[in-house]
Order: sequence, then C-alpha cells, then structure tokens
Amino acid sequence: MRQSTSPDPQPAQSGQQPAPRRENSLRGIGLVLLGGAFLSSADAVSKLMAETVPALQITWLRYAAFALIMLAITLPGGIAVLKPRRPKLQLARGIAVTVSSVLFVSSLRYLPIADATATSFISPLFVTALSIPLLGERIGWRRWTATIVGLIGVLIVVRPGGAGFQLAALLPMLSASSWAFALIFTRMMSATENPVTTLTWSAIIGFVLLGLLQPFGWQPLTAQAIWLGVFVGVASTIGHWFVILAFRHADASLLAPFAYLQLLWASIFGYFMFAALPDRFTWLGAVIISASGLYIAHRERLRARGPLTRD
Repeated sequence: MRQSTSPDPQPAQSGQQPAPRRENSLRGIGLVLLGGAFLSSADAVSKLMAETVPALQITWLRYAAFALIMLAITLPGGIAVLKPRRPKLQLARGIAVTVSSVLFVSSLRYLPIADATATSFISPLFVTALSIPLLGERIGWRRWTATIVGLIGVLIVVRPGGAGFQLAALLPMLSASSWAFALIFTRMMSATENPVTTLTWSAIIGFVLLGLLQPFGWQPLTAQAIWLGVFVGVASTIGHWFVILAFRHADASLLAPFAYLQLLWASIFGYFMFAALPDRFTWLGAVIISASGLYIAHRERLRARGPLTRD
C-alpha cells in the first residue's frame, strides 16, 4: 500500500463543524509513528503476497477492506455524507490514488521495502512541479533548488547505470508522481469537501476500478492470501487514519520529520521478514530526499503565513 510521508491536506468539513483541535505534540508524534508502523506492516505483507499474487489482486483486496471500513463509518451518518460537491475532482483523485497504490505494490515484488519507500518520498517534489500548471503557483529558486537536490537523492538510491539497477526502481517514482496528483486534487477540494467523504470516495473508486480489471489477470486465491489481503487493507486504513488524527494534535512542521521515520519501520520489517537491510546508498539518498522534502514543507509553511518576496 502506498505510504503517506506527505499526508493529504485535510479538507474543510462541508456541512458540519470541523473536529476541534487539541494541541498535544507528544500525542501527535506518537500517532504519526504508529501510523508509519501500520503502513509499513501493510507494505511488508504486500511484498510477501507479491511473490505469488498479482499486484492488481493485492491492491483490490486492500481496497475491498478499505471500502467496507469507510462505508461502516459513513453510512450511520446518513447518505448525505457521501454526496461530494466536486465529483469530477473526487473521481480524478480516486483514480490517482489507485494508480499510485498499484504501482507501489508492483515495485515490492522486485525491490526491498526500504528502497521502494525511500524512492516514494519524492512525492512533495512532484507536488512542487505540478503546482505551477495545476494551481497557478509561482515557484521560487529556493524550492526549485530543493527539488533538484531531492532528485539527486533519488539517483543515489536507484543508481541508474549501476550493476544493481533495475527498471522496477522506476515504479515507486511513478507511484510518487501519481500520489502527487492526488495531493494536488485534494488541495483543490480543500475548501468544499468533507475529509471522510473524500476518503470514502477514494475507497469506492479504487475498489470498483480494480474490480473491473480483475477478469484480465485473475488467478485463484487461497484462504491465506485472502486473509493477508484483508490485513493489508485494515492495516493501511488504520495507518492513514492515525496520520490524519495526528494532524489534529500538532502542526505539520513538527510532525513532518517523524513521518519520514517510516523508512526505519520499513527497514525493520524488511530485516525480520526478508533478511534485507538498506545499503549505505539507500540511507544517504533517503536522507537527501527527506531533507529536500522538509525544506519544501518549511517554505510552504512560510508562504501560508504571508507573501514572500523570494520563494
């Protein structure tokens, strides 16, 4: 399942009061760390399944559990909760999230979890580039420099031209680019859409879209594979929910560094489940990518406070 190093901006509640914010930095940090653990456990089990189950089926099982959980949360509140104000953007976001998930799970069959996770950290860099044509933002030299530095970090991780390079290393990069589109669409809906509505529609769109593709690559599933798929869906949904809750207790600028510790969780699961540890190039590249992403987040925070003469 696609991790959430850069959580979606939480859309404003539409038609209901936003959840009250309770400042508790330690609780927010704890929730982010727990969220990363659940997301990484879902990735680890997805990698285990990918040895015998196609990525499309793994992701479909994940979305089946995701959709059931979200519908169980939303339906008691009435069907009105499911009515989006920006249906086209909801559809676009749902497709982007689904494509991102499929690409990331596909990469796990060939790459160590830590390598795929580190590479996928570049989604904030893609958001920076996409903000120009899609949001009409002006990107200054500081954020462009941070973006270039982040791309250098990616090159260190994937090492194109090296003996260990494989084309599968491009899959988490493509996943990150699709996730960046989802983040942009979320930002475009931020003033009108309920976050629960957005999550539910993403779950439903992913489940339906992947369900339509199942006949083209279906293979029989064992009971074990089904239960593992359900675990992936439940764990990833809980992980994303913890991340969302964390931002109710602390500022994004405080939580961002701890979100990048998901690489540590990925390394732990990779070691105990697959006896694989990231090499020094992966760690170095991940540090560079994380630093560039954090700097971009810092500049975004400054821009949100007021206009900057130099961005």
